[in-house]
Amino acid sequence: MMNSLRPRRLRTTESLRESVAETVLRPSQLVLPIFLTEGSGKTEAILSMPGVSRFSLDQAIAVFQQAVDLGLGGIALFPKVPEAKKDSAAREAFNKDGLIPAAIRLLKKDFPSLTVFADIALDPYNSDGHDGLVRNGKILNDETVDALAKQALLYARCGADFVCPSDMMDGRIGAIREALDEEGFTDTGILSYCAKYASCFYGPFRDALDSAPRAGDKKTYQMDPRNAREALRELELDLEEGADIVMVKPAGAYLDVIHEFRWNCDIPVAAYQVSGEYSMIQFGAEHGLFDKGRAIEESLIAIRRAGADLIFTYFAVEMAKRLS
Repeated sequence: MMNSLRPRRLRTTESLRESVAETVLRPSQLVLPIFLTEGSGKTEAILSMPGVSRFSLDQAIAVFQQAVDLGLGGIALFPKVPEAKKDSAAREAFNKDGLIPAAIRLLKKDFPSLTVFADIALDPYNSDGHDGLVRNGKILNDETVDALAKQALLYARCGADFVCPSDMMDGRIGAIREALDEEGFTDTGILSYCAKYASCFYGPFRDALDSAPRAGDKKTYQMDPRNAREALRELELDLEEGADIVMVKPAGAYLDVIHEFRWNCDIPVAAYQVSGEYSMIQFGAEHGLFDKGRAIEESLIAIRRAGADLIFTYFAVEMAKRLS
């Protein structure tokens, strides 16, 4: 007797496939990371990330408007800091007239509906190129946490909707939450880079910001790619300390961790499709290995299917256009 169970019945037409699709991707679930540089009239192509540029703030306005028009979930801001402004204390990170404070103020004034995610880390400002302060070759935890809380307060005062500590220092979520609440910024959210792995896929990003470590690596604070249970411990700590959204970074190689986060917490889970993931798709498509649009969509659907509520991706604009 022939088996009467035929899953193909639910795949027979486009409209039926749409009706029974389990995973939905919307523009509002996509956040666009944008690289900013000082000066005016600047649009600087990033060779290792074809199609991505650094913008001076006046040139970024068009990108901000496009994000609003497409209904994106927000903008994530990252600065390229001149070498002359970097030092071992990362003092430029606390400059109220600096590039990121200026960008936040402009965004909240001219694009108030656009959610602003402000990165909290010292590596763009630190002459050592590390996310933390360095002494005698050692990355300092508690001193760095104090500095991160100071940076977060500055961005909150400028109007950031979310401060996003991406450093992986122990205890920074609780310290930032306490500092924000003490100054009355109880509505400012914290998106924690909760499981940020010491990944090789960050290379093009470090080109974009010139933020690679001058010595050593980041393995004493970013997570070991071999560990997943450890990520659940980081998740538990960040939830206890007051994170509003937790992130897994990178996304594509860590879908299992995204899935574990989704089933072990009741707050939104974000994932970052990082620069290396972006560039692999771009270069693969340029060499005719696959259709670029389909590869973008499939990679982002995979991240959503794993459990991410929010995806940081350099393909946000392109994917939003494709969805519409």
